[in-house]
Amino acid sequence: MVDEKLVDGISITRLVSSESSFNEQLDQVLAWDEASDHRVHDVVKDILSEVKQRGDVAVLEYTQRFDSLLAESMSELEMSQDRLVDALNKISPEQKQALETAAERVRSYHEKQVQNSWSYEETDGTVLGQQVVAMDRVGLYVPGGKAAYPSSVLMNAIPAKVAGVGELIMVVPTPNGVVNDLVLAAAAISGVDRVFTIGGAQAVAALAYGTETIPAVDKIVGPGNIYVATAKREVFGTVGIDMIAGPSEILVICDGHTDPDWIAMDLFSQAEHDENAQSILISPDKAYLAKVEDSINKLLPTMERKEIIQASLEARAAFIEVADLDDAIVVSNRIAPEHLELSVEDPDVMLPKIRHAGAIFMGRYTAEALGDYCAGPNHVLPTSGTARFSSPLGVYDFQKRSSIIKFSAEGASEMGKVASVLARGEGLTAHARSAEYRIKGGK
Repeated sequence: MVDEKLVDGISITRLVSSESSFNEQLDQVLAWDEASDHRVHDVVKDILSEVKQRGDVAVLEYTQRFDSLLAESMSELEMSQDRLVDALNKISPEQKQALETAAERVRSYHEKQVQNSWSYEETDGTVLGQQVVAMDRVGLYVPGGKAAYPSSVLMNAIPAKVAGVGELIMVVPTPNGVVNDLVLAAAAISGVDRVFTIGGAQAVAALAYGTETIPAVDKIVGPGNIYVATAKREVFGTVGIDMIAGPSEILVICDGHTDPDWIAMDLFSQAEHDENAQSILISPDKAYLAKVEDSINKLLPTMERKEIIQASLEARAAFIEVADLDDAIVVSNRIAPEHLELSVEDPDVMLPKIRHAGAIFMGRYTAEALGDYCAGPNHVLPTSGTARFSSPLGVYDFQKRSSIIKFSAEGASEMGKVASVLARGEGLTAHARSAEYRIKGGK
């Protein structure tokens, strides 16, 4: 059964994989009710419709209403490149160095993802292949105000630029005129082309449909609140989107030999995002799970966001006792976590067995937090079990592929015979005759 063990006021769900009801219990732990908020949906649909029909005027009205910015024209809401450079010069030398180091690592990693066009020629002269090109224009949504994430700018903008995207437009709300220089500095380092200080569903609408000032984009990427996520879902099809992300997740598999304080803090690193974040620890060592609980109790009072961490741990955390590390892998693959830490002596032995995870952090020294900022791989990852079929954001998300088909006369004649048979079998006579015209000796 599920045993909620009280840890000095914190109730953490405990599971044992050998129990007959384990799968059902795990389903309960993983369940995340993103109940459809009809009010939010209705508000978003109205905003999208207004911006689509009225363009700049609607964007200005919503910006005044929601962000308390009394701009009279869209030109007042666009940041110049000089302003971005000014922000880069304003931040501390330490912050600038950290941003530049992280950016270089992210750029270096993603340059290896670039896909190139290719083709090959068959013996009869027929040429087949694929043409790979970058998207023309991409929109990047960045949260603003108190929630400032320069790391998200780097992780979304740099792969787009590496892919060769022609124009990258960033939108970032500045409620009450609050501007975050770290975010603008990250935009300068990442090569963002235009920045507008707008946010919410109205910003998504402007990027998707275009206005008199903001050109329509081909794809929208970047995180946001429920209004932004709902808007992205609504405009999908008109534009591409990266994903609809759920709460942040971490799953740690530990053999029981990592400092329990380290593991407790790794769990905190996700729990501090928000109350819906999920932190799971799996170990075959029952006594070790108790040690981590003790560390949680000891360290939690020292955390600035302890109320959020506690709420997250109580609502969604779980400690899972398994038979051995192979059993841990089975459980992990079922969960398909966003972040997976293999905090064990030899993670390389386990790696080939891992089927589903957004990012895999190998060994005791590889904290998930390093991946959030400066490891190099992207921190935009599939959540809520979608790692079963989705991958991290990358250069490939900003490239398109077109098939190349060039038949020689001989190839068209031979394949025309094949196409004719198949087309007539489907009752599509025009298809058949179109192919038959190219058959040597045909009409």
